[in-house]
Formats: sequence, C-alpha cells, structure tokens
Amino acid sequence: MRFFSPSFVAWLACCATLGACWADAPFSTETEDLTARYQVTYNWQRHGAFNASYSGANSIQPLSEKMYTFSATAHWGFRPWQDGELYFNPEITQGVPFSGSLVGLGGFTNGEITRAGGSDPKVYKQRLFVRQTWNHGGEQEAVEPDFNQLAGLVSKNRFVLTAGNFSTLDVFDDNAYAKDPRTQFMNWGNWTYASYDYAADARGFGWGFAGEWYQDDWVLRFGRMSGPTTPNALPTDFALARHYGDQLEIERAHTLGGQPGKWRVLAWRNRAVLSSFNDATQWLVQHPGSYSDPVALVQTRTSEKIKYGLGANIEQSIQSGVGYFLRVMKADGRTETHAFTEVDGSLSSGLVFKGGLWGREADAVGVAYLQNTLSHDRRRFLAAGGTSYFIGDGQPLTHYKPETIVEAFYSFGLTRGTWLTADYQRIQNPAYNADRGPINVYAARFHAEF
Repeated sequence: MRFFSPSFVAWLACCATLGACWADAPFSTETEDLTARYQVTYNWQRHGAFNASYSGANSIQPLSEKMYTFSATAHWGFRPWQDGELYFNPEITQGVPFSGSLVGLGGFTNGEITRAGGSDPKVYKQRLFVRQTWNHGGEQEAVEPDFNQLAGLVSKNRFVLTAGNFSTLDVFDDNAYAKDPRTQFMNWGNWTYASYDYAADARGFGWGFAGEWYQDDWVLRFGRMSGPTTPNALPTDFALARHYGDQLEIERAHTLGGQPGKWRVLAWRNRAVLSSFNDATQWLVQHPGSYSDPVALVQTRTSEKIKYGLGANIEQSIQSGVGYFLRVMKADGRTETHAFTEVDGSLSSGLVFKGGLWGREADAVGVAYLQNTLSHDRRRFLAAGGTSYFIGDGQPLTHYKPETIVEAFYSFGLTRGTWLTADYQRIQNPAYNADRGPINVYAARFHAEF
C-alpha cells in the first residue's frame, strides 16, 4: 500500500502553494471572489466470515475480508465575471474493494469506492464546470462558503445554470441528513436513491448541464447529462442528442410543527444502447450453460433503449438537533444497469442526531434502514442463470429476497475540520440471495477539511 508516491507529494505541494496564494486574495465579508478548499478521506472496512451455500465470480467472498479507500481533493474556484463562477477539482484516489472487485451487493458499503482504482494512487480531473446565476429580485439570502460554493448574496428568486463536467448528484437529490459518504452515512443507498441509475461514467461524473429555477419556497430543476459509451464503463459518450440521462426535480421548502423541512420529487429518463432483460433471458435459454460474465447482456445489446424512474425524497427537522429523512424510488427495471447499481426499487429512511444534544457540537449519530428490490424481468434473468456486472452468484437465483441493510454511525469531531467515524452495516440477503449472508461490515473513517 503506497500512499506517498511522487505524484501524490507533488499534488499536495501544488495544493498548499495555490491554497496559500488564494488565501491571501481579498474578498468582502459578503462575497468571495476566490476559493481554495481541500478534503482528505480514508475509509477502512472489514466484514466477518458469513454463511454461503455457494459463491461465484460476482460474489463477495464468505471469508473475512478488508477493504479501503483514500481520496484527496482540491476544490478551486473564482468569479470570472459578475454572478459567474468557475470551478476545477483535481483529485487523487486509491483503494481496493472487497474480493478485489465491486461485486456482490445492490447497496455497496462505501460511497468512495467508485473512484478508487487500485493500490497505486491515481490523479484525475474530477470536475470542471461553470455556474451562472441570474437574480430576479425579491428578498436576498446568503450563500455560505463551502466546497465548490463561493460565499455571497443571491436573490431568493433566481435562475442558476451549471454546465460542464460534474456529477448529477451535485445538483439533484440533495438531503441535509443523508448525502455525503465522506461525512454522513457510507452506504450507496443512503447518499442517493439506490435505484437512481443516473447517467455518469464509472467514477460517477459526466458532461452536461442543469438549470435551477428558484421561486420563493419552490425550486424546479432540469438537466441532461452524458453516460458511458458502454454500460458501467469509464469512457464518456458525448452524443448527447442520442444518448443521455435527463432528470426533472421539484422541491418545496416548508415548516411543520415549527421545524423546517423539504420534499422533492425526481423523475429521470435515460436513453442508451442497452440490453433488455427479456432479450438476455431468451439468449440464455437458447444458449444453455454456465456463465461467469455478462455475455448474455453483451450479445443482446443491439439497440437504443429507454430506462426511467420516479422517486420522492423528504428531509424534516423533528426538533433542534434531530432530523429525519426518507427516500423511495421505483425504476422500470426492464433494461440492464446503465451506470449505477443493480437495484430497481429502493427505500431508505433514518434519523440523525447532532452532537449539541450531549454537549459535543461537532459530533453526530445516525441510524438508517434500507431495502433494495429487483424487477420481475431482472429476477427472471438471474433465475435463468444470468450474470450482470455486479451480481449473479454463479448459480440460478432460486431464493430471491429483498436486500435489507441497517446502518449506524457515530462521527466524532477530533479538532476543527477533522472527524473520526465508526460505522456498522448489517446486510441481509446480499445481492438478493437468501442462500448467502447475513454480512456484518465494520468501518472506520477519517475525514479532514481545510
């Protein structure tokens, strides 16, 4: 495990130099013109041995295993013109998943693992995008300084356009209590809908645009993003007129019992060259045998298909320091996974308690329940012995059950800007297979911001 490679040292030196220069740049108490912020996260996880009637190439191995991820990111931005913002995020990552490959689950246990590509550190461009705001008058509100967010004042009624290379999740499906796997819950189904097959490359980013229209307590968002050239691949498909991921979201802020909250409804639609599960199942019937790779999906991936879904997202403060969240989504489930998870229906719900309740302002405790399900078409494909990119345990799936997960964490504030988190996840019916599991996953995460 080599953490301090020459490229890593050079990257940190660059961060420190540029950060020092930008820290000296003048800005008013109301508006930032430059920003240079950084994060470092290390996430170590272990699962114990568990019962498994059988295993295949796409199974988490039943023996005790460890995994880790490491990431360091620079968030640089400035205002090139009035109400405009430009951001660039270089990142260095490394990490190794359980069983040496990202397989065996619908809800994976570490939100950082999509960007980790082995035990050697890798540097890549994470984001490069522009944001333009058109203020439409009305009451002004403060924008707090944050990663990829310059402090300033904006009108409560405004239109915001984001364009370039970024993540769909940078704009859509926000939630105050379950959003960031570096500081909150770690499981994929807790930082967005597990069944949200949003268009992105294998690291979770793409090219495109998103518009946001703010009007009093309402927000309307819409956007189009690029997906991968082939499902779950890294190269980006830039043919946005033919292959794309569209999303439309409505948000409403409210007060309930004197406490703030929001609800959101999100609809998405992808168009890409994909295989349908019915075609892949028929191919398996015509070519009987045992397959440990997604050959049936590849052989029947011959034309453009439409994939879509609808979800609802709620965040609600119950009292000062206590928040509740709920996400539920249903995808059509007729075609293979485009870019995210092997999940067609997802639910996640939980509570977060802020440390001020017990005299530790920087601490937090969270507990959540998740349930992932598969469509009828995908279940038939797995029952016929099919294997996809992430699931398929080497035999026909005969004992299907929903994958259920319980996650709990305690985030301990070490110093200003640093946290150490202990996390536990219990996974019942991993990859929807009642003949395997349950799996107990224990994690420790270090996170720093500066």
